[in-house]
Amino acid sequence: MLVPLAGALALAILLGVAAFVIFNRERGCTGDPLALRVVATPDLSPALNKVAGSFNKTGKAVDGHCLAVTIVRESAAKSANSLVNGKLDADMWIADSSLMVGRLRAGEAGAGLPGPSGSIATSPIVLVAAKSAAANLAKSLQPSWQGLISVANVANADGPGKKVRVLALDPAKNSAGLGALVAAAGAAKEAGLGDEQLVGALKKLSEQIATDPAALLASLTVRSGSKVPVGVSSEQSVWAHNAKKSASPVVPLYPEDGTLSLDYPVVITSKDPVKQRAAAAFQQELGTEAAQRTLREHGFRTPDGKGGSALAEDKGFAAAAPQALPSPDVKNVASMAQMWSRLNLGTRMLALLDVSGTMAYPVPGTGMTRMQAITKIAGEGLALFEADSEIGVWSFSTLLDGQKDYKELISVGPLSEMVDGVPRKQILGQQLATVQPKATGDTGLNDTLMAAYAEMKSTYERDKINTILILTDGAGNDDPTGKVTNAQMVEFLKKEYDPKRPVNLLIIAFGPDAPKGKKQMDAMAEASGGEAYIAANILDVRKFFVQGMKRRLCAPNC
Repeated sequence: MLVPLAGALALAILLGVAAFVIFNRERGCTGDPLALRVVATPDLSPALNKVAGSFNKTGKAVDGHCLAVTIVRESAAKSANSLVNGKLDADMWIADSSLMVGRLRAGEAGAGLPGPSGSIATSPIVLVAAKSAAANLAKSLQPSWQGLISVANVANADGPGKKVRVLALDPAKNSAGLGALVAAAGAAKEAGLGDEQLVGALKKLSEQIATDPAALLASLTVRSGSKVPVGVSSEQSVWAHNAKKSASPVVPLYPEDGTLSLDYPVVITSKDPVKQRAAAAFQQELGTEAAQRTLREHGFRTPDGKGGSALAEDKGFAAAAPQALPSPDVKNVASMAQMWSRLNLGTRMLALLDVSGTMAYPVPGTGMTRMQAITKIAGEGLALFEADSEIGVWSFSTLLDGQKDYKELISVGPLSEMVDGVPRKQILGQQLATVQPKATGDTGLNDTLMAAYAEMKSTYERDKINTILILTDGAGNDDPTGKVTNAQMVEFLKKEYDPKRPVNLLIIAFGPDAPKGKKQMDAMAEASGGEAYIAANILDVRKFFVQGMKRRLCAPNC
């Protein structure tokens, strides 16, 4: 019984092999299929899978081998990192933007990477809001990159940002976020906006970022507080969101000052000549009308900006592509990416709060004492820092803690950290609200600063901006028992300052006596790579803190 069964099985196998050979010969293929591995971004993958499925059935052959294209879904940032490390398992890479590919090739690690061989689709970078909120949003936000800078500017507390909450995509992880950053910076420069406005806006945006466009768009439809949320994404991401969540749609807001687009460049990464020819064949297929139609059906535009029915006007989209901004050069893109990275370094700050006797004096025209004004300034400034910032406070006068001219009110640590069951940020607020000047105290600034500088150097953290903030009514040193003169203080700072491990001074003085100490303030700040300011009014403090943030861009060579 087994012999006839074995014979039938063998016959079936032979017939199957024969059918495979005959079928492949009819398609012009011989031998094993040639596998082509294509790594593409998540937004592009569904359309490419459909195109590849049809393509694999056509029997397209290279060197007699039928092509078998496989699409692998992976973020462009992850693929770029793998490529730099020599670990990208792909014959063809389709990134989402030439901005990313250009930056990669400009770096030492990516110098040998082939250039893009063309674009298969485009998707403009747009502002976006919940459809239900779009009408109200128009009252506060001009749909433009300049308008975005205006509402996000942290230094303008009473501006349109009071009514709008801006969400951003992380430029370090998302090409649409990087494109938006470059476009916004260009618009700010074109409009003549100062660097402080741009830095203030970018710092605010960095506090509300998302790595995933889907998460950002979903959050736009969830109202939190009185502010209307607005975000940034690609036009295609808007289509994809609405296709999945039709009950909570979002709408694109096309920037009036033009925009950049994701352009989905093709990079053939294989070094095998046969695989290179296979990749070229698939790229040619992606340019056919059938493939382009599939891409348009998935919310993309053609390389020349033509959209399909998926981007119909009755769905909230514009029939024509928005005005294109000039493509930025690689150096400009790299500069903006570096700016973002530096602005978002963590903060580690020790604030020195003057509690000498003169702080009890009234400030004419304000109804406040100098102490009350300085603590209000401190509260205004510290409110700008994110929850993971590490901040502590010492008070200083003379003989506050035994023979020491300073006293630790709260140690340096994350604002969100619990200290005795209470968040450090809350304790800071309580300390600022209750601290009182020492009626008979002089200003032991120099001895205090020397101790603070030694403390911050010994506990230096490389991944953060390490700063000593001095809040005083004059930055003078009035200390009969002090051991350090003003000249010695400046020399100490010059000697101790290390540009590879910088601890900078940020000095803010307020009150009628402040101008008298400006020369010494400037000398100490310059010696430490920092800055000194005199506040004419309490609202100036936001500007000063933003200017301090701006110095991150040039440190340590400001």
